[in-house]
Amino acid sequence: MRANGTYLQAQYHRLKIRRGAKKAVVAVAASILTAVYHMLKTGVEYQDLGPEHFVRAGKQQQASKLVKRLTALGYTVELKQAA
Repeated sequence: MRANGTYLQAQYHRLKIRRGAKKAVVAVAASILTAVYHMLKTGVEYQDLGPEHFVRAGKQQQASKLVKRLTALGYTVELKQAA
């Protein structure tokens, strides 16, 4: 079964660009096996992180890196969410 708008689909498309389709399929399969292992081990249901997970994580990582760079240059930085 194929599902649109999932974390695994976003992971596949992200990896396919850098590594190719076949390696992306194997990487997603490994992620599925890891998730199943932890679900069976802990008894917790699977919760999809959503297709926007990488975008959200990317924004936070980029902001953190930029703050570190500005701090290294001697600036004081305070982040506020845009309205």
